[in-house]
Amino acid sequence: MTELCFATNNRNKVAEVSQMLESQYKLLTLQDIGCLEELAEDQDTLEGNSRQKAVYVWENYKVNCFADDTGLEVEALHGAPGVYSARYAGPQRSDADNINHLLKNLQGQDNRHARFRTFITLFLDGQEHQFEGIVEGTITKEWQGNKGFGYDPVFVPDGYEQTFAEMSREEKNSISHRGRAIRKLVEFLKTQ
Repeated sequence: MTELCFATNNRNKVAEVSQMLESQYKLLTLQDIGCLEELAEDQDTLEGNSRQKAVYVWENYKVNCFADDTGLEVEALHGAPGVYSARYAGPQRSDADNINHLLKNLQGQDNRHARFRTFITLFLDGQEHQFEGIVEGTITKEWQGNKGFGYDPVFVPDGYEQTFAEMSREEKNSISHRGRAIRKLVEFLKTQ
């Protein structure tokens, strides 16, 4: 069974991704490989943050790994919060604070178009590969649903009437930005 480390400390992401990886892959966490430090995310792009984390794990622990970075890009806010999505309302990284800050900044806005973008960097036997997943949608005017994490309670993907936070994990994974990027990763791994 191939082992792959997912370079994140976000348990919600690990749960989503482990459900999507096929049975021939054993998903390791940072804790599993002895990496207890917080990985830096100080680049100015999602691609840069994703690569920074994967490079760190590969160079310091020599395990096959992948890292992601995800941003919510809101058209009326000129792409914000983007790369700063996790700390949009401050360094405390509170989902509730971030959502409330977003809704406040969108008050009075008719244009509520947004997209989630996930970028994954994989290091496999020292070789770097990258994958992207995007889902378009709109931002609601209030919280809806209590599943998921991050901005899920205020994001309705195009073609749906429910927010990600109102969907089952399986339904969300089938259409989400992270789901799309992970499927590209899995398809690539099948060719190796």
